[in-house]
Amino acid sequence: MTPGEIAGLIAAIAAVGFVIFCAVPLLKLGRVLEELRLSIRDIGHNSVPILQELKGTVEATNDELGKLSIVTEDIAKVSANAAKVSGNVAGVTNVFRSTVGGPLIKTAAFTYGVRQAAKGKRAKRAEK
Repeated sequence: MTPGEIAGLIAAIAAVGFVIFCAVPLLKLGRVLEELRLSIRDIGHNSVPILQELKGTVEATNDELGKLSIVTEDIAKVSANAAKVSGNVAGVTNVFRSTVGGPLIKTAAFTYGVRQAAKGKRAKRAEK
């Protein structure tokens, strides 16, 4: 064997070693990509039921929000009616005060005066 053939043989062995050295990471990368493919497939299969369940939840939430909207509208109507009732009560109170309150106070004052006068006459008779 000549020195050129020995150098060629060493170069060929080095090339085979380099290929083997590079093949190990490539095989590991292939396994990683296969696992990634399987994980993506599982995510695809599992995401459909989750999305369907989420769709049902969103629909139920929308129904509840619709009911809440109706309740809110009813509360607004009740509040408006309560404001009208309180206004009416204030009006009735004013009418009662002006029609009955004034004469009632005058009558009470008159009867108080009559009682005081009667007590005064009794006191004067008792002194005599």
